[in-house]
Amino acid sequence: MSNLNIDSVKNRTFDAIVVGSGISGGWAAKELTGKGLHTLVLERGREVKHVVDYPTTMMQPWEFEHRNQIKKEVKDANPIVSKCYAFYEGTEQFFVKDAEHPYVQEKPFDWIRGYQTGGKSLLWARQTQRWSEYDFDGPARDGFAVDWPIRYADIAPWYSYVEKFAGISGNKDGLASLPDGEFLPPHEMNCVEKYFSQSVAKNYSDRHIIMGRAAHLTKPKQIHLDQGRATCQHRTICERGCPYGGYFSSNASTLPWAAKTGKMTLRPDSVVHSIIYDEKKGKATGVRVVDANTKEMIEYYARIIFVNAAALNTNLILLNSTSNRFQNGLGNDSGLLGKYVAFHNYRATINAEYEGYLDNATDGRRPNSPYIPRFRNVFKQETDFLRGYASGFSADRYSHDDRSGLGEDLKKGILNPKLNNVWSVGSHMMGETIPKESNFVALDKTLVDPWGIPQLKISVDYDDNDVKMTKDFFEQLTEMYTKAGFKNIRTNDSNRTPGLDIHEMGGVRMGKDPKTSLLNKWNALHSCKNVFVTDGASMTSTSTQNPSLTYMAFTARSVDYAVKEMKKGNL
Repeated sequence: MSNLNIDSVKNRTFDAIVVGSGISGGWAAKELTGKGLHTLVLERGREVKHVVDYPTTMMQPWEFEHRNQIKKEVKDANPIVSKCYAFYEGTEQFFVKDAEHPYVQEKPFDWIRGYQTGGKSLLWARQTQRWSEYDFDGPARDGFAVDWPIRYADIAPWYSYVEKFAGISGNKDGLASLPDGEFLPPHEMNCVEKYFSQSVAKNYSDRHIIMGRAAHLTKPKQIHLDQGRATCQHRTICERGCPYGGYFSSNASTLPWAAKTGKMTLRPDSVVHSIIYDEKKGKATGVRVVDANTKEMIEYYARIIFVNAAALNTNLILLNSTSNRFQNGLGNDSGLLGKYVAFHNYRATINAEYEGYLDNATDGRRPNSPYIPRFRNVFKQETDFLRGYASGFSADRYSHDDRSGLGEDLKKGILNPKLNNVWSVGSHMMGETIPKESNFVALDKTLVDPWGIPQLKISVDYDDNDVKMTKDFFEQLTEMYTKAGFKNIRTNDSNRTPGLDIHEMGGVRMGKDPKTSLLNKWNALHSCKNVFVTDGASMTSTSTQNPSLTYMAFTARSVDYAVKEMKKGNL
């Protein structure tokens, strides 16, 4: 019997464990296996294999039973996820339904999740901008949150490393506030977007309209072909899963790469309950998992553990990892675990019309759009609010058909669409929110989920700084639009609930001082140095850039450090 137990433990022991298979978890799996470590990847959702498990990716609109619309009864049963722009008949299989994974909203929060192999890497918007020195300097400069333990110079080579593998399109724009990267050829602006870029350059020295930087293979290199990926087809139905691997996802890129080493074991349907801490050894020794189907509790063991379950779930797992040494959650000596959660403010939009370039029109599709990098409070504090905002920008000239007739007249009206006599232009804000102690997540004391794990209680909201920033966005973009000659300018503050940005960050923040942070400069817990967090939970501040590229770079850098320390016998 003892031999059977020994064999069982041996079969459940690995060099490394990765919790989560999304963007950062996929990178952890790739890097750990690439360095020779036998790695267990735990995914709480079902298995989704690249190409094979994208059931709607080749479907035409008329092939959907409900013409790609969500049925009313599904919407009524899922009021949270139904708010997400990417949730429709062709994608609903990749989203968590509201009732299946409950949580507690102490304040309204729309938690959008994708539980399957690859996580939300199948669904993300694929925008990939580097942080600059000024983004890492922000908290130290204005005194809000805590100082980052790293700077741009620490992460720059790792940005280059992950960009080359993932495949990022973009221009070399030469902006100090938004460093250039290792780019594939960029997508192209249309004539009105180019006109607006020129107008802004003429009227402002500190503002720029650039082509967005996106994780799309515009011209694959050998490293991308070696992954089995091909050129982006500009189908713009990326969130259904791309059979060509034209955009970066864990499913198309990092997980297959890790699997090829023969050193990755992927276990789907594995809901992580907690991290096992050995008080005699003074470190974590494994992970407790609840099988999603059988509800059986199983333990797996490893020398190093990467927790990449996505920001809020990572907080939940660590909060639930209690022991005599850590009675309030693993690594929580500071008492700050779950606190200082932040997000991106997407609630503001501005739209207008332009009457020029009526001899041109847009045709075809493009999975990307121009981008306005942050220009407020970048180099110094200059407004009555902290930090700043970035923005998207796009211009289109649509056509419309006449459906007022009957019979032959209706047929002619539909078959002969006419171009609108104006261009439509628009922008959305992506504002930085300030991490504060009052924005937190915690374990509910009474409610549990279907796997017996405490439900997460979320208490996150906007503040006066967000209101001031939104007002400034409207004022500055209105001015920029007016100088460009745009007409019928319309602003809208949706006041939408936090969460729909899907950019939750913090709760397990990095920092220099264990009294004010959870993680050191290598993304390891200060007081449990063989547990690493490199997803959104690790963020000390949010800046304005889309965060996924930074998670990738953090993960590659952290794995490199962890494996070196492991080989030295320090972990």
